[in-house]
Amino acid sequence: MAIAAILSAAAISCGHRAETSSATAAVTDSAAVDTVTRTVEIEHLPDTLYESAQVVKSRVIVSDTTLSGRLASVADLYESNPGAFTFRKGASRRSDFGGRVSGRPDTVVVDWRFTTGVDNRETDFGTWGGGSGWPGQPLYVAWPASWIARFKAGGYATRESIVGSLDGNVYFVDYETGSASREPVSVGNPIKGTVSLDPTLNGNLYVGQGIPAERPFGALVIDLFSHRVSHFFPEDPAALRRWGAYDSSPVRVGRFLFRPGENGSVYKFVVSPGDLKLHSVLRYTVNGAAPGIESSMGVYRNYGYVADNHGNIICINLDTMRPVWRYPLGDDTDATPVVEVENDRPVIYVGCEVDRQDSITGRARFVKLDGIDGSQLWKSEIVAYRANINKKHFDGGYYASPLPGSGNCADMIFANCVLNTRGQNGRFVALDRATGDTLYSVPLKCYAWSSPVGFLNERGEMFVFTADCAGNVYIIDGKTGEITYTARVGNNFESSPVVVGSSVVVGSRGDTIFKMTLK
Repeated sequence: MAIAAILSAAAISCGHRAETSSATAAVTDSAAVDTVTRTVEIEHLPDTLYESAQVVKSRVIVSDTTLSGRLASVADLYESNPGAFTFRKGASRRSDFGGRVSGRPDTVVVDWRFTTGVDNRETDFGTWGGGSGWPGQPLYVAWPASWIARFKAGGYATRESIVGSLDGNVYFVDYETGSASREPVSVGNPIKGTVSLDPTLNGNLYVGQGIPAERPFGALVIDLFSHRVSHFFPEDPAALRRWGAYDSSPVRVGRFLFRPGENGSVYKFVVSPGDLKLHSVLRYTVNGAAPGIESSMGVYRNYGYVADNHGNIICINLDTMRPVWRYPLGDDTDATPVVEVENDRPVIYVGCEVDRQDSITGRARFVKLDGIDGSQLWKSEIVAYRANINKKHFDGGYYASPLPGSGNCADMIFANCVLNTRGQNGRFVALDRATGDTLYSVPLKCYAWSSPVGFLNERGEMFVFTADCAGNVYIIDGKTGEITYTARVGNNFESSPVVVGSSVVVGSRGDTIFKMTLK
């Protein structure tokens, strides 16, 4: 069915209105995101329940009955931000950072190194040190002068990187110099995921704790204007799964913040400066089990797409919090679903790990799905193993989130895949967007959890920067797969990079955050 027909039906059933498509105006009140700066026609997608979602046994608990859950706006609030405010930059998780290089880059220069603290506390899951882990992408923001004036003490950088560390601190780094731009904020527990800055610039920084080194354990808000923790959301005693971590990078749509949890719940909060108020929560099971969500939610209009650790890809209507469709990918899926619009219709790209499968006969699956009804458009499979080493297991497959091609690679999609077929090896894979055929597969020196990022030169040629878990970095010609540069720079790059111009900022396990430039 053409999307135009679906949107027509939505207009009949849901009504029609013009929506804002920019959040560049100064916002101090969550309701102000509806201020119109450029009017476009954006429809809500319908509240449909496809047969595939029948297996999802769900319950929506509404805490705030005074406020309708319907999104007043479904515009992407991240589109016009002065920086990268969440994992993979925007609500669609497309990693459209706008990276640019000159000519054919064949060198990576380290501009600065920032040293974090180290947390040596013993937990039930080992010690976590510092630096940043998976997926752990830094943020980047070019602060408007009017907002810097609202910060408390001096010393703030106009251009700032913000990163959550495994040592339990959120760090603020001067993008130009690599020095601390303000004091870190301690959250008490290791941070594994990507912190998220509110796209309306209301001062909220959303942080999820990853490992319970101490209690309380949960998710929180840092008010950047007062430079303190202003809201804490503790472990949920009503959750269906007893693991209260939050590796997912929250996403804001309209006046609501959506935060998937590893406790089998997806939370919907009403946002105000420095605070969150719970509006509703979706709790669900599939085949009697409550899976957790480590991936970040991808969003298209009022549809949110999540992947869980039982391999369910689920579309949620963010107006109602009810499931729309479900696709069984078949194994633990921690990679974030990427939303692209092709032929005026949303499509989803995502790959799974080899965890719950047999460790000898596993397949890492990568799929393209229709974003409206969840139907499979194609599926690609790679032989990958789960490796058992020293009483620990290392899953094969896709930890990395996909990278859509652009420029001369617009018909391609890229990802890093862990194979574990010869030790802990991995490959950088390029697939045809239309068919799912493997165009090439490039061996890496070690397996990679880090998600690749792209750069275009003045001729529209795409080059990919990626890093692996042995500390190696690579520049790869996106069209041919030729590695134009590789060198060992860090310790273990599990984290994904953020791109600014021709540079990246990325964290390493241990205690180091790097800024590097492609030349």
